[in-house]
Amino acid sequence: MSSSGFRRTFASATATALALTGLAACGAGGDSSADGRTRITVNCMPPKSARIDRQNFEDDIATFEKANPDIDVVGRDAFPCQDPKTFDAKLAGGQMEDVFYTYFTDARHVVDINQAADITAYVKDMKGYSDIQQSLRDVYTVDGKVYGVPRTNYSMGLLYNRKLFQRAGLDPAEPPATWEEVRTAAKKIAGLGKGYVGYADYSAQNQGGWHFTAEIYAQGGDNVTADGEKADVDSTAGRAVLQNLKDMRWSDGSMGTKQLLILNDVQQMMGSGKLGMYLSAPDNVPILVKEKGGSYEDLALAPMPGGKGTLIGGDGYMFNKKASPDQIRAGLTWLEFQTNTPGSGLNDWKRAADLKAPVGLPEPRLWSGATDTRDQELKKRYANVPVENYQAFLDGSQGLTAKLEPPKAQQIYSVLDGAVSAVLTKKDADIDRLLQDAQSKIDGILARG
Repeated sequence: MSSSGFRRTFASATATALALTGLAACGAGGDSSADGRTRITVNCMPPKSARIDRQNFEDDIATFEKANPDIDVVGRDAFPCQDPKTFDAKLAGGQMEDVFYTYFTDARHVVDINQAADITAYVKDMKGYSDIQQSLRDVYTVDGKVYGVPRTNYSMGLLYNRKLFQRAGLDPAEPPATWEEVRTAAKKIAGLGKGYVGYADYSAQNQGGWHFTAEIYAQGGDNVTADGEKADVDSTAGRAVLQNLKDMRWSDGSMGTKQLLILNDVQQMMGSGKLGMYLSAPDNVPILVKEKGGSYEDLALAPMPGGKGTLIGGDGYMFNKKASPDQIRAGLTWLEFQTNTPGSGLNDWKRAADLKAPVGLPEPRLWSGATDTRDQELKKRYANVPVENYQAFLDGSQGLTAKLEPPKAQQIYSVLDGAVSAVLTKKDADIDRLLQDAQSKIDGILARG
């Protein structure tokens, strides 16, 4: 799932002939233009309706081609960048672009069905690649071979309202670091009066299962065993997740009476100034300000409580298995400019600030080493949001164990939705029985392969 909503819903992987209709024109083309330049097709080009983003992308192509006159970049419209209705069909039909977008959670799948080019021999020459965080590079590395380059990343944290913290007698500079501290802060915020909610969580449309996953990671647990073959939710960590939610909902009354919430519900509550805390990634902040009535000054981020783990996600680019060596080299040169160099392409923070886009959010944070230092310097120089509000998140997230979503994520989330919604809507919900039932159902999902 996306940090700001579903990345892709669970869809059948069966590619039908109808799904492929009209896709031929979108696929990989020849590797040379009429004038002898190496030609590459690249998807995830912003749609024309996103006028500013579209213009930025076109400007970036023009700038890049001027500096690299031997390369011809052909952008392909894509919104969303990876459409579950066509993604598997395009892969199966061999119609994917030369350089194509994937979510972290789909990288292994693309490799397993033999639809990605091995770029190991080429990526070593890509400037800045070795500075990409190792955990992110690992997403696109299978059996020691590299199949893609990360583009952006996110990790979950605790989003909170500084103004409500102050009104409740809490120090906004010292956000909760444990789940017990979250519970204490939530009670104080809920005590401000009718309509105030201390802590909110999702519990419908698979989003409850998604947040259960983030919370079990934070408790040091997991949804599945290390080999991915068995469920692991009926555990001390899983019990702690549900017990904490049940206690806040029924014993403390700090989660409000309205439940079965989804992302938009919780964002509306936070934007209205009535909610104290919820789990989120940094990309929720501009949505809350631009669409929900929130304020950059009031919104702050802390790392996941508990200090043990966090759910991460992101996206990147892979290469069509039919791409020629010249196309792979050209594609990596394009990505070096567009996604992997502070100050250019997607990381042109001066341009972003000039266009009034938020600069200074703590993520994406793709790199370590000298490249990260350069990126942070540029973000600080052009920052137009209160970066101090995110310092706790930056400081505390680095030491957490980072984990991707589990295999069969959407099916597992559907099962866990039932457990989360039960403890939030039924005062007498039996946590042990809920986890035993979830464990059995997830075992069945994993057994089906």
